[in-house]
Amino acid sequence: MKHLAAYLLLGLGGNTEPSAEDIKGVLESVGIDADEERLEKLIAELKGKDLQELISEGSSKLASVPSGGGGGGGGGASAPAAGGAPGPAAEEEKPAEKEEEKEESDEDMGFGLFD
Repeated sequence: MKHLAAYLLLGLGGNTEPSAEDIKGVLESVGIDADEERLEKLIAELKGKDLQELISEGSSKLASVPSGGGGGGGGGASAPAAGGAPGPAAEEEKPAEKEEEKEESDEDMGFGLFD
């Protein structure tokens, strides 16, 4: 993925056919070592192909892939009857708030963009 990202960045910069050395230069500029085998395979597969055409073809293929959304969301908790005590519904909300706080505090997930 990192090799492809570097290839696409070079393409956006105007280099229509980046070489392995060009890609290595981009990766090394951010402290990443290139994998020679994967790099050569990428260059071989993309040689002589137009990036815009590849992106268009890929987008049309992705459009046919199901992207979830099959199930509806669960129903919300019902309101207590008039004059009734809040009951267990109020107790259930407190743990959910603690979980949300934990999720928000996880700023570093342990991986970087190019790992």
